[in-house]
Amino acid sequence: MAELAAVGAVAVRDGRLLLIRRGHAPSRGRWSLPGGRVEPGETAHDALVREVAEETGLVVEIGDLVGEVLRAGPGGVTYRIQDFWVTPTGGEPVAGDDATEVAWVAIEDVARYQLSAGLLRTLRAWAVIPRKA
Repeated sequence: MAELAAVGAVAVRDGRLLLIRRGHAPSRGRWSLPGGRVEPGETAHDALVREVAEETGLVVEIGDLVGEVLRAGPGGVTYRIQDFWVTPTGGEPVAGDDATEVAWVAIEDVARYQLSAGLLRTLRAWAVIPRKA
């Protein structure tokens, strides 16, 4: 079974979490963190800057690692996803690439969104959002 590296962005500003609505499989139509695969020759940080810009139009500064998860992908692939804190430093939120929508979602409303599998549990485990939210 192949394992591929992927990255995700955790951005919180003014009590809101940055989410995208995925335009392609996996999780098409569900809300998720911006991010994607690390391409050959890229560092995780370079991949995250690229993916966030492609999906949201935002320029970000990468912070600390929030956590890591393993997710099954198509064809027996497993994605090892490293999620990092990011801080937007420029750009305007506009959906692009794999994203059909971009939204700053109030932390207390995140659980009401149709999220990609396991995301709510992970965000709660990492204390990104409160367990009761």
